[in-house]
Amino acid sequence: MAEGGQALHPVHFASRMNRRSFITALGALGAALVARPTTANEVDFATWLKGVEQEALKRGLPRKVVDEALADLAPIARVLELDRRQPETTQTFQEYVGRVVTPARIETARARLDEHRETLSRVSGRYGVSPRFIVSLWAIETDFGRIAGNFPVIAALATLAYDGRRSAFFREELFNALKIAARGDIPVQEMRGSWAGAMGQSQFMPSSYLAYATDFDGDGRADIWNSRPDVFASIANYLSSVGWRNDETWGREVRLPQSFDRSLIDHTKVTRPLSAWQGLGVRRADGGDLPSREMPASLIQPAGPEGPSFLIYNNYRVLLRWNRSLYFATAVGFLADKIGDS
Repeated sequence: MAEGGQALHPVHFASRMNRRSFITALGALGAALVARPTTANEVDFATWLKGVEQEALKRGLPRKVVDEALADLAPIARVLELDRRQPETTQTFQEYVGRVVTPARIETARARLDEHRETLSRVSGRYGVSPRFIVSLWAIETDFGRIAGNFPVIAALATLAYDGRRSAFFREELFNALKIAARGDIPVQEMRGSWAGAMGQSQFMPSSYLAYATDFDGDGRADIWNSRPDVFASIANYLSSVGWRNDETWGREVRLPQSFDRSLIDHTKVTRPLSAWQGLGVRRADGGDLPSREMPASLIQPAGPEGPSFLIYNNYRVLLRWNRSLYFATAVGFLADKIGDS
């Protein structure tokens, strides 16, 4: 449904036409909605793009780069289709973790850590992030770089910036992508990523690239598409820059006592030292005492009241800065635990 419009239920169409006519009409309606984005100003794409070009030049971006990047640009219908199909999560926590943290991925992750141990150790030494978390994020984001996306980033961002729903965010990311092109880190035609503009093996949005992408191999450019050292260092730099603590883990599964005050299960509002949770009867999953360290921690139940409970620490909140999903952050922690550093 276009924003601001009124949904027409398919049954209302079906009551007036036979099945074949209904399917044809519904398909045409869907194609029209995808082909014509709802824009904030209702101008045609060419006119809108001219405004982007003018603003890019005012921001000091080189005319040559702007002309090359915006030449022959057109909205990508598939990008809009994928954007509109984003559901609220339809998987349970157990289903998500079972799909993301598989035995095959754990085995591959251990092999990749061993393969790149020397580089990962140097990256860890510089940024203070354990190799197992670097590999875990790399694995979950792009399956070790195998699935990094093949959409032209500038065209995808232009499509979403022209669309009226989140235009301000994607318009700024479009200008950030043009800045990357102007720096010469990667040719425009090779700047490819997800349908939403996340780039490379670390899936950085352009703003994250500009802030955290790192040239670790010393070739003069931060190449998160092809250079494993740059990918690892960029992931570690991001985590370190937003508060990672290498002397802590992410959290742990715990057991709650009966009649536990459920109002305390709120990581956005409730933080207590581990000793306070111990005093409230919270124990490790095996029934043992919590660690004696005075670390601030919060409780979460990603699967709801019937699912497992976890005490989460500072590093979990850092993972939420990367992706604001309890499913995602917990899966990263699970996989990192399975990988180990040995």
